[in-house]
Amino acid sequence: MTFGCKPAVVPAQNRTIQILTPRPPLTPRINGPRVFGVRPGSPLMFQVAVTGQRPVEYGAIHLPQGATIDSTSGQISGTISAAGRYVVTLRATNELGAAERAFTIVVGDDIALTPPMGWNSWNIWGGRVDQEKVTAAAHALVATGLRDHGWSYVNIDDGWQGVRGGPFHAIEPSSKFPQIQRLSDEVHALGLKLGIYSTPWRTSFLGHIGSSADTADGRYHWIEAGTHNAVFKYQFPKVESRLENYRWLKPLAQRLKERKREQITKRLRTFGRHSFVEADVKQWTAWGVDYLKYDWVPISRPETETMRQHLLASGRDMVFSVSNNASFRLADELSRLTNAWRTSGDMKDNWESMSEAGFGRDKWAPFNGPGHYNDPDMLVLGTVGWGKPRPTKLTAEEQYTHMSLWCLLSAPLLLGCDLEKLDAFTLGLLTNDEVLEVNQDPLGRQATRVAREGKAEVYAKPMEDGSWAIGLFNRGETSTRVRVRWSDLGLARLQRVRDLWRQQDLGTFASEFEGEVAPHGVVLVRAARSE
Repeated sequence: MTFGCKPAVVPAQNRTIQILTPRPPLTPRINGPRVFGVRPGSPLMFQVAVTGQRPVEYGAIHLPQGATIDSTSGQISGTISAAGRYVVTLRATNELGAAERAFTIVVGDDIALTPPMGWNSWNIWGGRVDQEKVTAAAHALVATGLRDHGWSYVNIDDGWQGVRGGPFHAIEPSSKFPQIQRLSDEVHALGLKLGIYSTPWRTSFLGHIGSSADTADGRYHWIEAGTHNAVFKYQFPKVESRLENYRWLKPLAQRLKERKREQITKRLRTFGRHSFVEADVKQWTAWGVDYLKYDWVPISRPETETMRQHLLASGRDMVFSVSNNASFRLADELSRLTNAWRTSGDMKDNWESMSEAGFGRDKWAPFNGPGHYNDPDMLVLGTVGWGKPRPTKLTAEEQYTHMSLWCLLSAPLLLGCDLEKLDAFTLGLLTNDEVLEVNQDPLGRQATRVAREGKAEVYAKPMEDGSWAIGLFNRGETSTRVRVRWSDLGLARLQRVRDLWRQQDLGTFASEFEGEVAPHGVVLVRAARSE
């Protein structure tokens, strides 16, 4: 152990392209959130996340009445009627040992008591998403072991919508999603949860139908006017048949004058006179949807409040996330009406875009907490491409920064990569349970900047157990030492420091800690009072 003021130095050259995350032990280890929220009477589904050699036998002691656990799959399910906090002991056993962990089920008004973790189709597939790709992503979450570290949502973004109809006169899926109920059942059978996308506009950003229309029967006259691809295919019959769903396509738009194109776009991305939100929520409830991304700009209170009311009345817990680029003046209202709200525009996979979305968001911090999160956008790690898959343009150091910062911010963690093409480096980024614990801490506090010197910045957040998670960031172009003083955090002398990416104790330090940080890199540590 190291005592006194001498800083510990983590050599920057040792961090470049290294896989820092150790392999989990073969003995069972319980991961994921330590707290889970469900509303009284709503269907309960929670997958216990466990690493270790298979097979694993799962157990839970003191489950509340109405809840059961499957000893083979680790799925907790049922319905709990009585509100309250229920402290449960989770247990996992394999032939090499056993593990136990305290777990709290909170039955009340709030859900998503830790930031959602999962996958979203947009950053990898864009509008080319289909049922086969989503199904493959769900199975990959299990096959890669990500589910065993707490990743649980499988979210379909823009591109699934067909036309309005069905038993609820709701948005029905296109031919790209021929059996969405089967998809939902398959996702849930894997211990995962299904998310979906919509907009209060007449059309989504891609041009698919939204939850409002100008006609009482939900017909879209703009389709009949020729600003959709059915007309385009009529004029150009050799166009690929999968370009359907009544999209307003760029090839057709290019035939119009620039001013006309702008007029059409403006007209379609507006609110229709008739709302079909109630019908759409009924359909999502019937399918068993667990997460809604509701997308339009600027985010407005009336549409947010209307959707919230119908989601609450559905009898099913659906995480409610609004996108994108919320106005700060709505922060207080959005923190009461939604589970997550985008604090930035769409992020690209480069240093400038990621930095702008993640750093300097301190003014939003007071609104972040259990069940309500500032959302700086989805992760751009691994293979992305928005329909044309390719490796992310972020360097290895920048990817460590990206993941560390999002965890410190207590932000939703939604992967946007091809889960079937995870390399060892990306898998290491996503399976470090000590890093993920920073994000999933029940206190739900957002890290804020506590020190800055030139391009060196220190972000820190308090943890439920009294420790602090601290990120030493270097936003400059050359290696530098970054220092955090305990006085910056109001901490007493003698703090035990642990490197979270390496999962190694670094020693005990009297007044400060210092690390050498590579360009665009990070040193992520946790400091706890020395006994």
